Amino acid sequence: MADAVTTQVLLDGERLYIGKFTNISDGTGEAGVVKIDVATLAKSRGFACNGLKINRIWASTHNLEVQILWKATTDSLAWMVTQQTFYEMSFDEFGGITNNAGAGSTGSIAFTTVGAVAGDMYTIIIECIKTYATS
Repeated sequence: MADAVTTQVLLDGERLYIGKFTNISDGTGEAGVVKIDVATLAKSRGFACNGLKINRIWASTHNLEVQILWKATTDSLAWMVTQQTFYEMSFDEFGGITNNAGAGSTGSIAFTTVGAVAGDMYTIIIECIKTYATS
């Protein structure tokens, strides 16, 4: 068996990406699963998206934690959504959470669940500001 997961792209525009992610766990959980792959996002004026800044997070968790990670050689924690959470966090006052992953950074975002047992679940909506390669 595997966790029942869904990804829904709500917006993949020139400036913003908004995605909705759900998981109903069977107890196996997720480990470093890429949820937003910058290589697949829409281009702007012919330039490929090469990174994201997390601008807002809407989250609801039931009995598990979700680590939101910057993908890299060694993934870097961007934000932790704790157990029994229901909130909206906004980072737009300072321009969003920037990627600090370092070596091997892909610009993508992944999730790891912590403490998942059968029946645990999450729903997370992430709004990201897209950045682009200029050459």
